[in-house]
Parts: sequence; C-alpha cells; structure tokens
Amino acid sequence: MYTVFFQNSRTFTFDPKEEDLRSRLCQGLLTVLGRQVGSCCQSTCLETLRILSRDKRVLGPVGTREGMLVLAGLARLQAGEEGGDSLQEDAQTEEEERVVVEALKCLCNVVFNSVAAQQVGADVQLARGLCARLHAARAGCHEVGLFSLRLLFLLSALRPDVRGGLQRELHAVGLLTEVLERTLDLRWVGPYEVAHPGLQALPIPAEDNERAMEALKALFNLTLSDTSDEGGDHQLRLVTAIMRHLLMLKTQTEDKTEEAHSHAINLLSNLPVSCLDVLIDLPVQGGQEEYSGKNMDAVQVLLDFMEKRIDKGANYKEGLTPVLSLLTEGSRYHREIRRYIKTQVLPPLKEVKVRPEIGSTVRNKLVRLMTHVDMGVKQSAAEFLFVLCKESVDHLLKYTGYGNAAGLLVARGLLAGGRGETLYSDDEDSDTEEYKSAKPFINPITGHVEEPMPNPIEDMTEEQKEYEAQKLVNMFDKLSSHREGVES
Repeated sequence: MYTVFFQNSRTFTFDPKEEDLRSRLCQGLLTVLGRQVGSCCQSTCLETLRILSRDKRVLGPVGTREGMLVLAGLARLQAGEEGGDSLQEDAQTEEEERVVVEALKCLCNVVFNSVAAQQVGADVQLARGLCARLHAARAGCHEVGLFSLRLLFLLSALRPDVRGGLQRELHAVGLLTEVLERTLDLRWVGPYEVAHPGLQALPIPAEDNERAMEALKALFNLTLSDTSDEGGDHQLRLVTAIMRHLLMLKTQTEDKTEEAHSHAINLLSNLPVSCLDVLIDLPVQGGQEEYSGKNMDAVQVLLDFMEKRIDKGANYKEGLTPVLSLLTEGSRYHREIRRYIKTQVLPPLKEVKVRPEIGSTVRNKLVRLMTHVDMGVKQSAAEFLFVLCKESVDHLLKYTGYGNAAGLLVARGLLAGGRGETLYSDDEDSDTEEYKSAKPFINPITGHVEEPMPNPIEDMTEEQKEYEAQKLVNMFDKLSSHREGVES
C-alpha cells in the first residue's frame, strides 16, 4: 500500500475516464475519516485524499459542509456558524500531529480548487479557528504553523468577505504582525525601530523563513484595501519597520533572500506612502548627515533589488514594476529618499557623447526601459525618472533625450515642456563643467553630442560633382513628368 502511495505522491494529472471512481474514493475516504479510527489510519486516508484533491473535478463530496467539517475537525480547528475562539490543542503525539498537518494540507488543496469549499469555509468561519491557533501558537510544530498560515492566505485571497472579517473583526493585521515578530525574533529599540541584525548575523533559518513568507502573503491580502481604523496607522508603521528589518536580513540562499525581499516590497507597496519615513528614520542606529540624519541602508537594498531585476531581463511586469512603483512614490513624497536615489541613479552628467540608453549604468538601463514593449513597464520606468527630476521636463530630457521621453510627455500633455503637478523643494541640481560646455551641441532628440556627419562631396573632383548634380536634375525632371501625367 505504501509503495502505491509513494508512486502517486507526485501525481498532478489524472485520467478523465476515472473521474467517477476518484470521486467515489473521496467519498469513501471521508466516511472512514468521520469514524473513530486510529491516527495511522487517519494519516494514510488524508495523504490519499491530499493527492486526489489536486483534481478539482472530483471534489464534490469534499467541498460540502460535512466534508469540510470532517477535515476541520481533524485539523483541530474549531469550526461552525458560531465560530468561537476556542482551539482543540491538547498535547499531541507525533502521529496525531501528522494528522493535523495532513488535514491542513487537504484543506489548502480543497479551498484552492473548489469554489463550493471556499463558500463553506467562509460559512463555518475557518478563518476564526485559524486566527485562534495563530494566537495560541508560540513554539508549536513548524508545519502546523506553516499550513495554517497558508490556509489563511488562500481564504483571504479568494474570499473578499473573509478578508473583510479578518481585518475588522479578527484584527488579523495585528495578529500577523505578532507572528512575524515571533518568527523573526525581533527586538525593538524604539517605537518603530528594530535592533540592527549586525554584520555577523546568521541567515534566517529555513523553516522560520517559510512561515514568514506565508505571513507576508496573507498580510499583503489584508492590506490591499483600506486598513484605516483606530490604531491602524500605528499598526502599519510597525509593519513598515518589520519590512525594513527583513530587507536587511539574509536567508539560507540568495534566491530565497530575493524572494523574501520581493514579498516585503509587495507589502510595502500596499501601505500608505506616509509610513515610508519609517524606512529611513532610525534614531538609535543613526544615519547620514547629508540626508538630514536619515538612514538610507534600506533604500540602497531596494535600489540593488531593482537593478538585479532589470538585469534578469524577464518578467518585468511582476518582478520589476512593484519596486519601481515603491521607489517612485517614496521619492515623490519623501525629499531625502528622492535626493539619495537621484545621486545613485542620475548623478551629475559628465558623459554626453554616448546616447543615454547605451551603457551599463542604472540610468542607461532605466532609459532603455522607457521604450519597452510592455506599456506598464515603460510607464513605470519613465515615471520613476520623471519624479527623480522633480517632474521637470527640461531636467528629464537632459538625462534621457526627447525620443526616449516622448511617450511620457504625450501621456502627461507636456510635449511643449513644463512641470508635473507635484510640488518639490528647491534644492540640488547643479551641472558639471563637462555638461555645460557640451550643452549647445547636444542633440535634444537623442540626448547626446553627435559626431559631425562627413561632407559627401568633399573628396570629389569637379567632374564628379557635375555628374552628381546632373543626376539630381534628371531625377527632378522625372518626378515632374510623373506628377504632370497623374494630374492630367
């Protein structure tokens, strides 16, 4: 039996001819699971049901109220119309814990694949039971925590009504913030400042990182809509501080670190832009004098992340635009962030003999994106550079050339020049001596000094010049004759 299970554990495609058989098997498994049977039998049935639940066409018996309550009971979640905040968390043996994990995995699959199960999950208030578990779980089994968070993520993603209840009644934003604090072992040194991890800090353990990512995904769903309520701003500023801390951490692998930073950026993009000062305002750790004492370490991580995503050259829509949008809004509303990013992305111009889209600097890469085939990517890159230029058309053209900026200027109605609507402070924008001396010779369309075109007749003899002139006269005569023939 275990050999057959092992052979099918990686099965994700199923024979359509056996749908009815698989559906009846699901029903049979639920019947057994509804009886008083041993933990070993329960685990085996649940493992089999988990494989079958990958096929959304056979979930009829499972997506019922009865089926979902059986699975919720095995997952030790309190469910039912009355909801309740109690949790069935007695001391468990290893086998009993395995049953809970397998039941949670089944619930994740069923909720993901069945609209009926999503409705039942909302009706019996699964989210309430999950929140009760997360409140109680301090140092429980990793997989129980992981799949509880994943199920909460799925319910909040697929059911707007559940998402609203999690926000307003269950205060899940605060709960998930506490989950992140425990998981990442945070130590607060100020109202919105986490102790610096230190240069010698160990990477986040793999299991802790897994749970943190699920919590971040659920938090992303819960912050998609307005989260303003009593204490809401304080809560979101705490989230911002935790995201800053996460940006400064490493995980076990480079890919996992990039994934963690990506989730942090997505979540930060949902938060009010007024919260972003938490990224740079670190009274205990301190900052840089030239940026009014603000700490730009996290902003630099965001810039490095952006450049890495540009260099990947693929999946710009999902991989690059969130960080571009975050940096754009941060620069638009926080002067110190804009000033710092401008020094990194648009330093004073010295090289004016090369087109702005050619080269390996961050500016070159972003200017190339201004003519990308994807409209969203093109607009995001152009808007970012425009904000760094304080929405001044003249300043933007200096760095990009008219040809690259034309799309943005048309969309903004600024082809004739001028400024955007945002008001910016009067500060730095000095030109280098190299730029000042070359400015009269810069082609405004291409944004660089072009080499003078050679005179094509300079090396011709007088006879060759006369010959070429006669050819030109003959071409005009032929064109004239053709036009007269058409008009007659």
